[in-house]
Order: sequence, then C-alpha cells, then structure tokens
Amino acid sequence: MAVNLRGRHLLTLKDFTPEECRYLLDLSLDLKRKKRAGIRGNLLDGRNIVLLFEKASTRTRCAFETAAFDEGAQVTFLTNSQMGKKESIEDTAKVLGRFYDGIEFRGFKQDTVEDLAKYSGVPVWNGLTDLYHPTQILADFLTVMEHCNKPLNKVKFVYAGDARNNMGNSLMIGAAKMGMHFVALAPKELFPSEALVAEMKEIAKETGAVIELSESLDAVKGADVLYTDVWVSMGEEAMFEERIKQLKPYQVNMEMVKKTGNDDVLFMHCLPAFHDTETDIAKDVKEKFGLDSMEVTDEVFRSKHSVVFDEAENRMHTIKAVMVATIGNV
Repeated sequence: MAVNLRGRHLLTLKDFTPEECRYLLDLSLDLKRKKRAGIRGNLLDGRNIVLLFEKASTRTRCAFETAAFDEGAQVTFLTNSQMGKKESIEDTAKVLGRFYDGIEFRGFKQDTVEDLAKYSGVPVWNGLTDLYHPTQILADFLTVMEHCNKPLNKVKFVYAGDARNNMGNSLMIGAAKMGMHFVALAPKELFPSEALVAEMKEIAKETGAVIELSESLDAVKGADVLYTDVWVSMGEEAMFEERIKQLKPYQVNMEMVKKTGNDDVLFMHCLPAFHDTETDIAKDVKEKFGLDSMEVTDEVFRSKHSVVFDEAENRMHTIKAVMVATIGNV
C-alpha cells in the first residue's frame, strides 16, 4: 500500500507505522543521492517554514535550514517569540499557522510541541523535547543502513547511558518499530519508564523486535552498534556529580568496544560529545572531577568504529525527507 504522509505531524515515532518509518528512510536515501549528484530540487518551492527554538542547537538548525534551502523553501529562525510569555502557545500556534506551511519546535516540554500541532493547522515537527527526538532517530537508522551489512531487523543496537532521556526513549521506540534487538544499558534507576517499555514490548510482538534492559556490561556482546549520549541533558547542569557516579561504569571505551566481540561494531552519538577537554564545560568537569572524557573516550570517538559525522550529516537528509513527505510538492 502506498504511503502518504502529507499533512502529518512528526511529534514522536510512536505515531508512525514501521512502513511509514521505512518510507521516510528510503526517501532520505533518494534525496541524499540527489544532493550528492549536485541536483538541486524544488520539492519545497513556495513553502515557508519557521524554526521555533527554546534550546540552543548546531545540527538541528543547520539541518532544517540547509534541507529547506536545497528544495526551494524559505526559513525563519525564531528564538525571541512571545510564546509562553506574553502570548499563549495556542495563540502563537494559530498565528504561525497563518504565516507558515510547517513549524519546527526544539525545546523542553513535549506538551508544547503537542499544543503547536493541535492549534496551528499545519504540520509540526519535533526537533527535540525532553521526552523525544524523532528526527535524530531517523538519521541514526539511515546511518546504520549505510554502514552495517545487515537489515535493520537483524541489528543488535546497544544504548549505554541515561536510558530514560529523550534519546534513550526515542531509540527504543524506533528499534521496536523496525524490529531491532535493542538494549538499554544503564543503572536501574536510569532505565526508561515501565509504561514506555511495556508499550514498546507490545509493538515488538508484531515487529519481531527484542527490548532488553540491563545493568551488566555483558549485554554488549554481539552488538552491531554502540550508542551513547551526554550524561547530563540541557537544563540539568547541576547534576554532573551525581551522573558521573552513576554512569562512569557505562562509558563507551575501547574495553567496551572489544567486549562486543565485533571488530566492525559501529560507534554512534547524537552530538555534541564530551570526548576530550576542548570545551568550556569539559574543562570545568576536568577541573572538578578529574575526567579527560565522559560518555565516550577520545580513542573511541576518533576510531575506525566511529560514524558520528556521517550520522550528523544524515540529520539534513532525513529532515529533508520529513519536510518533503509532509508539505512537499509531491
């Protein structure tokens, strides 16, 4: 059956079927090939898009803007709106929906992006909230498709770190949808919510996925992908000491890589990564806690296993696919 996503929101991959996820990944590959061939598209010609940001970003803003420009759209980057200050989310959504064909939101509360979708009358795309990061997962899975000599439903995917943050949640959702073997490797207090795990295990019954939670590093054996994220999310900066104590045993280092038993295991990270001391925050952590790296060592980050920059580029291609599929001239 043909897939038609025109007019749809992307708030969480929970709302998409496996077939719809696969369609977006295949479309991403097609659009990536076109860009690599130097073919400028017009699938978003005449479209106006607004990027509504509460949280700072490098990849999300650049990916949305470049993807939109590649296909002929105009973009407004908005960080100083009155939303939530002098104007309600509902009123802001109704105004933006009169001006724009699509709205991207990157911020804190999932309720905010849900309300924008409820009231705007145009497709809304989640560029990151505290609960979900769906555009990142599409980029991650496109990267796995390109670098792993297995179909997604044969891939063992291990996420090591804070497994109940937006990346832990979203990777588990995506893996369940695509029939993958997903392992959340974390201390028990940082496991994803029981309700979300139960929901994904129900999906797994239909897709053949395996959803596993483990505190043991032995869970990495046979992994095709090792994935991690920062130990402290934006807005939680006061928790560095606590998270370092909880997550230091789960750092992705060369010992963990070797423990997989797979010389071709991929290392992935949504970025930015604290793999060295070349940032202000990393310097502060080094001074206070004596760490040269946090969630991943520099050795792994720069190794043959690392595909993090291919993964970062794929944000552009998968975001382009989302916009083309939902508001494009197709």
